[in-house]
Amino acid sequence: MPTLNGQPLLLPRPRECRLSGETRPISPETRRWIRDRFTSWRRCTASGLPGNQIRTAIQGDEPSSQWYRIDLHGSDGALEGRVTVGSPHGLRNALVTLNQLLDLNNDRLPCGTIEDRPAFATRGVMLDVSRDKVPTLGRLKQTVDLLASLKINHLQLYTEHTFAYQGHEEVWQDASPFTPCEIRDLDTYCSARGIDLAANQNCFGHLAVFLKRPRYNHLAEIEGNAHWKFMHYDRYGPFSLCPLLPESETFIRGLLGQLLPCFSSTLVNIGCDETFDVGWGRSKEFVARASGPCSVESDAEHASSQSRARADLFFEFVNKVCRIAHEHGKRPQFWADIAMSHPDMLGRLPKDAIGLAWGYEPDAKFAEECRHLRDHGMEAWVCPGTSSWRTFTGRTTEARGNIAAAAEQGLANGATGFLICDWGDVGHMQQWPTTLARLADAAEAAWSGTGLRPVSHDHAASTHIFGDPSGEIVRWLNEFGDIDLSLRQFCKLRNASAVFNDLFPPVPPQPGRRSINAPLEEFLKVRQTFNALPQPPRLADHLFNEEIAHAIECVRLCIEHGVSCRRTADGLQPHADDRSILREMAGSCLREHQRLWHIRNRPGGLHLSTRHLQRVIDDLSRQP
Repeated sequence: MPTLNGQPLLLPRPRECRLSGETRPISPETRRWIRDRFTSWRRCTASGLPGNQIRTAIQGDEPSSQWYRIDLHGSDGALEGRVTVGSPHGLRNALVTLNQLLDLNNDRLPCGTIEDRPAFATRGVMLDVSRDKVPTLGRLKQTVDLLASLKINHLQLYTEHTFAYQGHEEVWQDASPFTPCEIRDLDTYCSARGIDLAANQNCFGHLAVFLKRPRYNHLAEIEGNAHWKFMHYDRYGPFSLCPLLPESETFIRGLLGQLLPCFSSTLVNIGCDETFDVGWGRSKEFVARASGPCSVESDAEHASSQSRARADLFFEFVNKVCRIAHEHGKRPQFWADIAMSHPDMLGRLPKDAIGLAWGYEPDAKFAEECRHLRDHGMEAWVCPGTSSWRTFTGRTTEARGNIAAAAEQGLANGATGFLICDWGDVGHMQQWPTTLARLADAAEAAWSGTGLRPVSHDHAASTHIFGDPSGEIVRWLNEFGDIDLSLRQFCKLRNASAVFNDLFPPVPPQPGRRSINAPLEEFLKVRQTFNALPQPPRLADHLFNEEIAHAIECVRLCIEHGVSCRRTADGLQPHADDRSILREMAGSCLREHQRLWHIRNRPGGLHLSTRHLQRVIDDLSRQP
């Protein structure tokens, strides 16, 4: 049996694992039942598995009681065993472990005892299906099977406009959205595998895809193409609903009225994050009246009054959305970032609302936000990120630090759920293997409540996720994810890889400047690190190989483009035909991006994703 330091390569790693090293065969009936765990676990009774080789004892029916104990021993060369669990959900976890043991032992089971339980009752994954990838239903079901095999028990699909809302066809007609029938099908599929599929619809901000259209613009906080600030970035045009308008509530009531009946889960994520424009558009006059005249206060006091007036608007509208969720028998969740600007006002929200404390860097304030939510009698989940978006490589160091912080701080401060988020900003150009490596990290951290043990964890993740018994592919992906770590640290960059941001700046840089303020020598360091990276191990899944190869070529384009731009800016002689070579590289990357897209995803959204690479090609086609 493959082991490391005497422990089997299981993912997530059990809390206690005492195996003798001996193995015993199992009957074909028992093996078949364990292999079919995804749809059979609810049917198991105390009489045991087929053939009675392994008896089961279910000692309760509380979903949060997910512990299990596996005792296996041999007698006269035969296997005898007992699985004791705290609930059917604990049995599901035990069967996942048994299945991994079969994988490691050529369909035999080892003798010994495993005792295990999760740190977080809810261990979830959120996939962005609105920027711009909408996976095919078949590929999404494959993902559900994978998540179930990692003891993940919760899934959300982040939605802005990619559900086929009746009466809103003009918004989603080019997006290849999920239909109500597809969501009901997926809900049934998830439930059979022990995964709670929860509805997710942003109900306040991030609604520009609706609000920029004439039919909906009257609902927007920002009218027309007016200017506002998204943190320190300049933005123009609509983003959030205007909370003062009764029509905004009516609009959300209509969306949720169509979406929520498709889900059996009692939870709904109503979003409500990053509503930085609220109070600066249609509701600006209300804020001015509520905060009083500037002349009677200091500038700081007046700014504080305005901030509280905007917070009043936020909490009042979120309350309205929560009431709509309650009308459908659902428990609301909300992203906690805006609420944390005035945590003393959390008491205005319903006590059953779940605050989602999110942050995507190692210094995210999970502990502080969980304490604020707990102090107001509210349940908290911690929500770290895969850090795969705005990169072709991922950001290994930041992602792993972020995931560990979420697990450790969340567990220490009463969080009940752990939700890893995989976003798709800037065309959703990351490839699936990059995301998978971090989902493996999240599964481990959510189960253990601690940071990773990289050597054994990476080997187990390579084995069970990528089918790589050598254990090398995750270690390679980790190294790939830190190709430009030195440049990220030099620039103090957050939420993106440096070479990606240099090629695809989040906002147009000033003339004569690059988005990444770093000299040629820093890019040459990245090039040297990239060129020294070994070839990735070949995998049995050819699609994985193709996706990794494509990511490598995209990173090569980013680096060479950055080097070429800095040679010119520094007055150095660029290499001959630089622009022509780069244009060919970008064209090749675009064509492969399109080809790979269609294998896992629906066609909608591809035209939006490719525009980023097309801009690079167009720029390189112009005369310097």
